[in-house]
Amino acid sequence: MASHIYLDYNATQPIMPAVRDAMIELMSQPTNASSIHQPGQAARHAVEQARRSVAGLIGARPDEILFTSGATEANATALNGASAGRIVVSAIEHPSVLEAAPRARIAPVRPDGRIDLSALDRELAEDGEGALVSVMLVNNETGVIEPVAEAARIVHRHGGRLHCDATQAPGRIIVDVDALNVDLLTLSAHKMGGPQGAGALYARTGVELTPLLRGGGQEGRRRAGTENVAAIAGFGVAAGLAAAMPDAARLTALRDRMEARLAENAPGFVVHGQRAERVGNTSCFGARGLSAETALIGLDLNGIAVSSGAACSSGSVEPSRTLLAMGVPEGAVREAIRVSLGWATEPADIDHLVETWSMVYRRALAAPSSRAQTDIREFSA
Repeated sequence: MASHIYLDYNATQPIMPAVRDAMIELMSQPTNASSIHQPGQAARHAVEQARRSVAGLIGARPDEILFTSGATEANATALNGASAGRIVVSAIEHPSVLEAAPRARIAPVRPDGRIDLSALDRELAEDGEGALVSVMLVNNETGVIEPVAEAARIVHRHGGRLHCDATQAPGRIIVDVDALNVDLLTLSAHKMGGPQGAGALYARTGVELTPLLRGGGQEGRRRAGTENVAAIAGFGVAAGLAAAMPDAARLTALRDRMEARLAENAPGFVVHGQRAERVGNTSCFGARGLSAETALIGLDLNGIAVSSGAACSSGSVEPSRTLLAMGVPEGAVREAIRVSLGWATEPADIDHLVETWSMVYRRALAAPSSRAQTDIREFSA
């Protein structure tokens, strides 16, 4: 079997060496940042240094950054902690947004994957005063960049506030809270080469939040609980590295070359969201006659880790809500997989992906569908 190749960076990025080193150093020490003795104050210094780094990544003030356990908690805090008369979310939001506000109104998206701003305007015209609207910056499945600044102008004109889940953006595009004109913004450490278990919520000065967790004075009484100092420090290191965007152009070139070569090998090849501006590391694609399940298994058996455009559980593949919201036919939705590149991706990885996917595609077309499912092990090179 081929050596392992990881191409699922949008799910989680491998932790970067500089992040790991910073965390190991702190994990060998007592780190309660609420203690007033010297070790405690050293821990507090590490937390505040990370807060400055994360704030710098998005052009915010350090006191506007609230550390959380991850993006899920940050999204829940934004949607449930910011007083709102009504909540509107785009149809392509992550489940941590959709399920945090189950009674929210849904704003549709266009076939290119971008939110329908006219529909959002009409929705808010009915009763937008005090509304909270959530629009992600980069879609996790397609890589499509959403028109957040334009949405913010509409929301603010109607007297509402805008929350943005920017989890997939750092290191890929510039994230500037003033340029985006957002009121709340979510970040996640492990999506930028930091550790799992650390996230942040930006809350613009003047935006009041009701804490979800109570019982301590941490994070300016906005989020109780002893800080995960090592993870937060690692988050700070990752944020500093992401701000420089060292891999953005390189990964875009690799992604474009991959898509061009795959299209040459498969007449029915399609890239979802290709008509809109996308981040350079992400491709969501499929081809007629090759199911996502077959493609994923064939790639995995050849040492390549990617994701489906749909969520897999208990042996079944659920259609992607994002692609369905874009109007993609369900048959094509069930053929979509996501390849996402990152800091350790090399040209040879892309070459192997292209060769293997093309092999799986040819064999799937040559075999009856029942045999393609029962004899999938034959796809292992």
